[in-house]
Amino acid sequence: MPTKILSVDDEMDLELLLTQYFRRKIRKGEYEFHFAHNGVEALTMMLQHKDFDIILSDINMPEMDGLTLLTKINEMQNPAMKCIMVSAYGDMGNIRQAMNNGAFDFATKPIDLDDLSVTIEKAIEQINYIKESQKEHSQLESLKTDLAVAGEIQQAILPRVFPPFPEFEAILDVAASMTPAKDVGGDFYDFFRIDEDRIGFVMADVSGKGVPAAIFMAVSRTLIRAIGMQGIAPNEVMTRANELLCKESVNCMFVTVFYAIYNTKTGEVNYCNAGHNSPYLLHASGQVEALPMSTNCMIGAIEGLDFSANTLQLQQGDMLVMYTDGVNEAVNNALEEYSEPRLKQTLEALKGLNCQETISNILASVKAFTDGAPQSDDITLLSFKRK
Repeated sequence: MPTKILSVDDEMDLELLLTQYFRRKIRKGEYEFHFAHNGVEALTMMLQHKDFDIILSDINMPEMDGLTLLTKINEMQNPAMKCIMVSAYGDMGNIRQAMNNGAFDFATKPIDLDDLSVTIEKAIEQINYIKESQKEHSQLESLKTDLAVAGEIQQAILPRVFPPFPEFEAILDVAASMTPAKDVGGDFYDFFRIDEDRIGFVMADVSGKGVPAAIFMAVSRTLIRAIGMQGIAPNEVMTRANELLCKESVNCMFVTVFYAIYNTKTGEVNYCNAGHNSPYLLHASGQVEALPMSTNCMIGAIEGLDFSANTLQLQQGDMLVMYTDGVNEAVNNALEEYSEPRLKQTLEALKGLNCQETISNILASVKAFTDGAPQSDDITLLSFKRK
C-alpha cells in the first residue's frame, strides 16, 4: 500500500515541485500525493478519505490556517496520521506552537526537498510502527474475547446444578467448585449417574496451563465420562482412558485423575487414583484422614499401563473431599505454600457442615492465607457426603 500524503498549501507551484522531486517513488507506487489549497478543503478531503498517512501543511493559509487544521486533525484521534508543518524561516513562534500542539516535525520555506524526504521517511517509520501496534492490539483484544468465551464454555460443560441428583437428596449431598487461574483452566470435576444405585465422581488436573490444557481437559472429561458410564470398574476406566489419551496427547501432556464409583445404597466407594492428590475422608466423628497415597501413574503419558483400585466405606455423616494441587500449593506473598497439613487442619475444624459449606470454608481459608498473592494454579474442589 502506498503512503498517502496530503499537501496543503495555497502556493500552486509546490504541487509541481513535490510531484517532480518524488516522481520515482510515485511511479513505483510507494507514495501517493493529494493536494489541497487551504485548511477547509484539506479537512473536507480528510473527512471523505480517512486513510491519509501524512499531512504536509503550510501554517499561513487563507480560510483556515495550518494551526487550526492541526487542532481539527488532533480531534480525529488518529495516532497513525502524522503532520509535518511548513512555515517561513524565522516564524519560530508558530512552529513552536505547532510542535507543542502535536506536529510530528516541521520544514521551513524555501523547502529543502532533500531534508523533507528524510522527514517523510522518519514519519513513515513511526506510522508503520503505530499501525503494527494497533494491529497487534486488535489481535490481542480479539484473543481476549475468544478466551473469555472459551472460559464460559468450559465452565458450562462442568456440572453446575446442585443438588445434582434430586432423587438421592435425602441420602446424598454433593458440591463442587472450579476457579481457573487464567481465562481457561486445566482442572475439571465431573459426576454422572451410572445406574440405579451408582454414581461416578471425577476430580482431575491436566498438566500445563491455558488453552492447550483447556482443550486436553475437554477431551479427557469426555473420554472418562463416556467410558465411566459403561459401569466398568474404576481401574478399568483409567486403563481404557489412558490408552485413548496416549494417542491424543500432544507435547507429552497428561492428566492426574481420582475416579470413584459411589454406591448410594451401601455407601461403598470403589476408586482408582491415577497420580492425583489423595482425597480426605471426614468422618462423622470429626476425625480427618487422607486416603492412601496413589501407586498408579497419571493417564495420557505412558501406554500399556495397568491400574489398581481400592475400596472404602462411607458411614452416615462421612464426607469425601477431593481437590487439585491448586489448593495445597497455593502460595502467599512470602512464597509459602498452603500445604496439605494446613488443609487437614482446616478440615478438622469443619465437623458437621454440609458439602457446600465445607468447600466455601476451604476456599475462604486459602484466600486468607494467600492474602492477595496472585493465583498461580486452578483451584478445584469436589465433595460428596453420605447423609
